[in-house]
Amino acid sequence: MEISKSDWKMFREKVPEWQEHYMQQLIKKYIILLSAPGNAADHFWELEKRIKIDRKHPGVLIEMKKSNAIWDIAMYVRNEVITMDDLAGFSEDLIDAVKLILSR
Repeated sequence: MEISKSDWKMFREKVPEWQEHYMQQLIKKYIILLSAPGNAADHFWELEKRIKIDRKHPGVLIEMKKSNAIWDIAMYVRNEVITMDDLAGFSEDLIDAVKLILSR
């Protein structure tokens, strides 16, 4: 299924908002890590390791292509970057396509 123009436009507008929300969640996890009892050096290196992994996550960095948009949205839902409720305003066709992908 190809994404409609209106869904594509909305997707491009929503991605920065979704990424910002996801990064806020990451920062909360980093704060917990850094606030835990223990050695500062261990915290530092664990944080560095996590950031290296997290920076490659689509919640942080994504190559936006119209042909991949529905798959990207499904991946965002599967990886808990967004919920199905965040798809309010998108077409029923897109929502159904995302549900189909997630059901597999």
